[in-house]
Amino acid sequence: MSLLNPKIINDYSLADIVADRFDAGVRLGEQVAQDMIALRIGPDFAQYVVGAPSYFARRKKPETPHDLAGHCCIGLRLPTSGGIWAWPFVKNGHELKVRSGAQFSVNTMALQLDSTLAGLGLGYLPDDVVNDHLASGRLVRVLADWSTPMSGYHLYYPSRRQHTPAFALLIEALGFHGKRAG
Repeated sequence: MSLLNPKIINDYSLADIVADRFDAGVRLGEQVAQDMIALRIGPDFAQYVVGAPSYFARRKKPETPHDLAGHCCIGLRLPTSGGIWAWPFVKNGHELKVRSGAQFSVNTMALQLDSTLAGLGLGYLPDDVVNDHLASGRLVRVLADWSTPMSGYHLYYPSRRQHTPAFALLIEALGFHGKRAG
């Protein structure tokens, strides 16, 4: 990668940045391997189950995660596993993962959001993605007492590699020059 031609790839797979010769990657904190340097670039967030008012005009709102079996859930298909991501829930310290049996699946959060806004089913999306839609009434949140905290996003990179000039500029621009975290 040259300084004048840096490459940025947006991919939901859990790529091996060392084998694939990337300078760095971005993952949720719990997904970063122990042997990597990880720098937090985003706050913790919550995941919400949401639907459009037009969807709820036809269906009763779920009261528990188990009720999702009777709903059209818009699943997120992850390339790493090839399967539909199980929606995690937490209530009173008890964790639960629900495979919604998604009748409809997509491969990006943007498609999941658009499909949810169109009333095609329920989506499970980060709070910062849906907050404006909730405030405007375009989406309705359900299962609020089952909210799931997620660790924030981290920029991660190998500790034993000489940094490219482009990556060094990125680290400096993000204000991490000279900082290390594990």
